[in-house]
Amino acid sequence: MILEIFFGAGCFWGVEKNFENIEGVIDVVSGYSGGNYENPSYEDVLNNRIPQTGTFLDILKNIGLSAEEKARNDNDLVNHTETVRVIYDSSQVSTESLIKNFWEIHDPTQLNRQGNDVGNNYRSAIYWTTPEQKEIAYKTKQEFQTLLTAQGYGQIVTEMAALEKFWPAENYHQNYLLKNPNGYCPDHSTGVSFLNQSSKIAKNDIVPLGSKEIIVIGPEIEGTCLFCLEFEKKVTSKYKGTIPLRSSPASALKGFELNTETWATPTIFFIADGKEVWAHQGIMSSEEFYQALGEFKLGKDSEAFNVAFNDGTDRPFCKQYEIFKDTPEGMFVDKLSGRALFDTADRFKSKSGWLSFTKPVDNEVYEELDFSFGMVRTEIRSVSSDIHLGHVFNDGPDGMPRYCINATVLEFVPRNGV
Repeated sequence: MILEIFFGAGCFWGVEKNFENIEGVIDVVSGYSGGNYENPSYEDVLNNRIPQTGTFLDILKNIGLSAEEKARNDNDLVNHTETVRVIYDSSQVSTESLIKNFWEIHDPTQLNRQGNDVGNNYRSAIYWTTPEQKEIAYKTKQEFQTLLTAQGYGQIVTEMAALEKFWPAENYHQNYLLKNPNGYCPDHSTGVSFLNQSSKIAKNDIVPLGSKEIIVIGPEIEGTCLFCLEFEKKVTSKYKGTIPLRSSPASALKGFELNTETWATPTIFFIADGKEVWAHQGIMSSEEFYQALGEFKLGKDSEAFNVAFNDGTDRPFCKQYEIFKDTPEGMFVDKLSGRALFDTADRFKSKSGWLSFTKPVDNEVYEELDFSFGMVRTEIRSVSSDIHLGHVFNDGPDGMPRYCINATVLEFVPRNGV
C-alpha cells in the first residue's frame, strides 16, 4: 500500500536526504506544515521563527491540536515548521521502522530548535495520515522516552497531530543536498537507538536492525559447512549492497520473528523490521540470490526490476536520469550488489535521455549479443548480479564507445563520501 507521513526534525535538507536513502521510500518532498496561515514561503517561516514560551505543561496542552486550536490557546499566529512528506510502499518498508528512524535522527527533547538551528520553524513534529500511523507514533514515542530518560535526556516535546495541510517548499529546496553535496547537513541525533531496549543482549548476539536486512545462517563451528563456504566465496564476499548482510549461527539470533526452520546451513533470510519476509534453505547460486534480492529490494512490479530482470528499458529522461545526470564526482554502482560499474569521469551528455559513458569499470560488466526487436545489439550486464544494464554503441565522442545505461538499476556514491 502506498502511504504518506510527514516529519519535522530540524532543517529539512538533511531530513529529506535521510529518508530518500531508505529502501521502500518512493519520494520525499520538503515543505511546510503545522501553521495557521496560507501559502507559506521560506521567508515567511524564517520571519516568524520566534521561540515558543511557557512551561512544559503549556507545550503538552497543544500536542495533537489543530493549528487553529493552538492559535486559540496561544492567542497568536502559529508558524509552520520545516517538514518532509515521505511517500512509501508499506509492503517494502514498515511504518514503524520509518517512525523509529525519525525519533533516532534528531533530538526530540529540544524545543523549537535542533542544534544551532533555532526557531519554531525547526521544531520537532510528526503529522500522520492514518490511524495506524498515529498509534505507532505514540507507542514508539513512549518506548523512545524510556530510552532517552535512561541516558539522561529530558521529555520529548515533539508536536504530534494529524496532517492538516502541507505546502511544498520552493524548487531550490528540493533534493538540495544532492544538488549541493557540500551543503549544510548536520547530525542532531542523540545516539540513543531502539536497539538499546534490551539490556540482556549478549556481546555476540545478532539483533534486528529495524529495517531491511539479510541474515545468512551458518554453522556453530566456523568452517564446517562446505555449502556456506561456497556461498561466501561466490556471493557474500563480493556483496557491497545497501541492504546489510550478516552471517550468524542460529543460536546468536535474538528478537527475530522467523517462520522457516534454522537447522539447515546455509539458510538465507530476507528480513524487514525483524520479521521474516522470505527465506531459502540450502545453497543458492549468485543468480538465484540476486533474483530474490531484486524482488525484496526493488519490488517485482517496479520499473527497476523490469529493467534488471526482464531486459526492460527506462523511459528516456526518466526521473532517475534527471537526478543522476549532473551528480558530483563519484561512482555509479549496481543497485543490488553495490559493486562499482561506471565512473563520472567517463560520463558524457549524449542527449539521448539515458546515462552515457565511454567505458565501464574494469571487470565489472560483460557483453552479450542481443537479437530482440529484430535488431542486432550488444547488451551490457553486471558481472556481480547478472542484471541487465543497457547496451553499448559505437557512436560515442571522438570515436569512443557509448555505453547507454538505464538509471533505475544504479545507485550513486559520491567520491568524497558525502
